[in-house]
Amino acid sequence: MIFETHAHYDDEAFDDDRDTLLSSMQANGIGLIVNVGASLKSTTASIRLAEKYPFVYAAAGVHPNETAELNEDSFAWLREQCLHKKVVAVGEIGLDYYWDEPSHEIQKLWFARQLELAREVQKPVIIHSRDAAKDTFDMMTAHNAGEIGGVIHCFSYSAEMAQEYVKMGFYIGVGGVVTFKNGKKLKEVVEVIPMERILLETDSPYLSPEPNRGKRNSSLNIPYIAQKIAEIKGMSYDEVVSVTEENARRMYHI
Repeated sequence: MIFETHAHYDDEAFDDDRDTLLSSMQANGIGLIVNVGASLKSTTASIRLAEKYPFVYAAAGVHPNETAELNEDSFAWLREQCLHKKVVAVGEIGLDYYWDEPSHEIQKLWFARQLELAREVQKPVIIHSRDAAKDTFDMMTAHNAGEIGGVIHCFSYSAEMAQEYVKMGFYIGVGGVVTFKNGKKLKEVVEVIPMERILLETDSPYLSPEPNRGKRNSSLNIPYIAQKIAEIKGMSYDEVVSVTEENARRMYHI
C-alpha cells in the first residue's frame, strides 16, 4: 500500500468533499497518510483528522511563514500537541526566504526551538526549505539534526545537497515536481540518492503531478509520482511503493 508522507487535508480546498475523499483512500491503494501541521490552527485540525481516521497520522509544527504567531505560551501548547499518541513528527518547520515576512531572524529562532522540541519529544522533523539552502543546512548541522532524523520535504535543491542530507541520515521527500518537464533537478536527485532514502508525498492540495498539473492535488495522484521514480530508477512500480512504504514506517516509527 502507498504511504502518503505529506498532505494538508485540513486545507479549505477540501471543505466540500473531505470525508468522501478520505474515505475512498484505502480502496484506492493509499494505506497511510500523514497530515502535516503548518500553523497552530492546522496542527489542531491535523490531530482531529488523525483521531477520526485510523489510517491518518499527524505532524505538529509551525511553518516558517507562520512563525510570527509563536510565543512562549503557544510554544508550550505546541509541545503538548507533540506528545499526542498519533503525532508522529514535528513539522513542517524550517526556513522560507521567498517572502520577506516574517524576518529571517524570527524564522531562525523558531526553527531552532522546534528542532530542539523534536529532540526532546524524540520525534523526527519535517523540514520545509525554500530559497534558504545554506542557512537551512548550516542550522541543521549546528543543531546536530542527524541525531533527530526526518525528511527534507518537497526537495528543491541540487543533487549534491540531497547527498549531503542523506549522509546526515535524512530522507528526501519526492512529489509531483518529479513528473514536470521542467523538473530536471529533482529527477537528478532521484537518480543519485539511494531508494532507501526516498519518501512519496503530494503536499496536497498543491503541486499536482502531470497529467493533472494545475488541478487540486490529492494522494490519489501518488501513482504518477511512483511511476516516474520507477522509470528513473529502472525498477518496478510495485517495488517503489513497497520500499517507500518501508522507509516511511521506519522514519515515522509506525
